[in-house]
Amino acid sequence: MGLETSLVIANSGIGNITANFAVMSQNVANAGTTGYAAETQTQQSLTSGGAGMGVANGAVTRYVNQQLQSNLLAQNGNVSSLQEMQTVLQPVNAALGTPGQGGDLSSLLGTLQNAFSTLLGTPDSATLQQSVVNDAQNFASGVNSLSNAYTSAAQTAQNNIVSSLTEINGALSSIGTLNTEIISGLAQGASVADLQNQRDAAMQTVSQLTGAQAIPQANGSILVATQNGLVLPTGPGQALTTSSATLAPGATYPGTIPGIMMGGVDVTNQITSGSIGADIQLRDTTIPGYQAQLDEFAQNTASRFQAQGLTLFTNGSGTVPAGGGTPAQSGYVGFAAEIKVNPVVVANPALVTNGTNAIIGSPTGASGFTPNPAGGPSGFTTLINRVLNYTFGADVQSGVSQPASNVTGLGALGNLSAPYASPPTITDFASTLVSAQSNSIAAIDNNLTDSQALQSSLQSSFKSQSGVNINTEMANMVQLQNAYGANARIMEAVQTMWSTLQSDLMYA
Repeated sequence: MGLETSLVIANSGIGNITANFAVMSQNVANAGTTGYAAETQTQQSLTSGGAGMGVANGAVTRYVNQQLQSNLLAQNGNVSSLQEMQTVLQPVNAALGTPGQGGDLSSLLGTLQNAFSTLLGTPDSATLQQSVVNDAQNFASGVNSLSNAYTSAAQTAQNNIVSSLTEINGALSSIGTLNTEIISGLAQGASVADLQNQRDAAMQTVSQLTGAQAIPQANGSILVATQNGLVLPTGPGQALTTSSATLAPGATYPGTIPGIMMGGVDVTNQITSGSIGADIQLRDTTIPGYQAQLDEFAQNTASRFQAQGLTLFTNGSGTVPAGGGTPAQSGYVGFAAEIKVNPVVVANPALVTNGTNAIIGSPTGASGFTPNPAGGPSGFTTLINRVLNYTFGADVQSGVSQPASNVTGLGALGNLSAPYASPPTITDFASTLVSAQSNSIAAIDNNLTDSQALQSSLQSSFKSQSGVNINTEMANMVQLQNAYGANARIMEAVQTMWSTLQSDLMYA
C-alpha cells in the first residue's frame, strides 16, 4: 500500500466524519422537536483485492418503533380533542356561574321566589310589585345570557372547523409531496430520513386535528386514516371542504349546518377525534344538548307561572310556547334565547298581585282561578299563594303532581337527552341543570389531566427509543473529534513523507 493510497483512505475517513457531523448537527438541532426520530449516518468499509481502501458513506437511517409512534399519534388526538373542548366550553362554564353566588339560575330563581314571599305580606305595594318585575327581568336576562353563551360556543366550534380544515389540508398536501419524494429516493438508494422526519412532523399536525394514523406502505409511502377508517386525501388538488355558517340556537347538523365534504361525500361523522372531532361533537351534540335542557327549563318555568294565572314570561311574540309537539320541543327550540317578562306585566306591575289570565280548573291540572279585576278588593293574595305553593312547588294543585319535564327526544331533531330524571320543581330543575352541565365540563378537565399524563409517558418512551439523546450525541462528537484528528495527522504525515521523498529525489 503506497502513500497515495494512505492519503485516499484518510481522506475518505475525513469525508465520513464530516457526514456524521452533519447528521449529528441535525439531531441536536431537533432534540426538542416533538416526534423527531434520531438519524444515523451508516457507513461501510471499502476493500480492493482484499486490501482496505477506506470507508464509504451509506444512507442516513433512523429507528422508529412503529407501534409506539402509532399509540402516541392516537393519544395526541385524544389530548387535542379534550383541550379543544375545555377551551370552547370555558365561557359556558363561566356563564353557568357558581350556585349560591347570585348569578346562577338557582340564585336568580330564588331571588324571584323571595320577592313573591315579600309581596305576600303587602300585596298592594307598588314598590314590591315592581321589585317582583325587576327580579323576573333579571332571571330572564340570566337565562338569555346562558343561552347566548351556548350559541357563542357553538359558533366558535363552527369557525374552528373551517379554519382547521385549511390547516389540515396543508399538512395532508405536504404528506403527499413527501410521499412522492420518499418513494423516489428509496428507488434510487438515496437517504430519506430527513424526508421521513418532515412527514412525521406533518402527521403530528394531522393527528392533533383528527386523531388520524399513518399506515406504512411497501413503497415507503403512508396512508393517512381516521379511527373510523376514513382515508384522508393527500394527492394534489384533493382536500376536505366545508362552508362558513352563522349559527342560531336551533341550528342542526344535518340540516342548517354544512357538513365536511371529501370528493362530494359528507364525511363529518367519520371524524371523531382530534380538535376537529371535538368541535363537531361540541357543535352538533354537546352544546345543542345544553341548549335543549335550558329551553326545557325556560318553557317549564313560563308554563308553570301561566298555569296558576300569571303569564309572567313569554317569547318575543308575547306568548308562552306550548309543548306537546313532535319532536317534543318543536314548539320552543331556542326559547331560552328570547324568554322575557311579559310586556303587559312590565307595563302594569300590579298584575303580579292580581293575575293576568283565568284558569279553568282541571282534575289533572291546576285548580280554577279568576284574576282580581282592576279596582277589585285590596289585599288580594290568592295569586301570590298559588305562585308560591304551586308554581314553585312539586304539585300543580294539592295532590296533583306537576307535568313531567321532557328529558328525552330533545332538540330540533329530537335526538338529544338530558343526563338526569325529570326534576319535580323548577328550583330543582335550575340546580340540576347547572350541576349536570358543570360536572360534564369538569369531567373534561379531569380526563384531560389523565390524557396528558399518558401522552407525556408515551412521548418519553418514544424519545428514549427513537428520539435524540444529547448525552449520546456529545459522546459521539468526542469520538468523531478524535477520529478527525487522527485522520488529519495521517494526512499530515503522508504529506510530510511525500515532501521528503520529493526532496531526496531532487538531490539524489
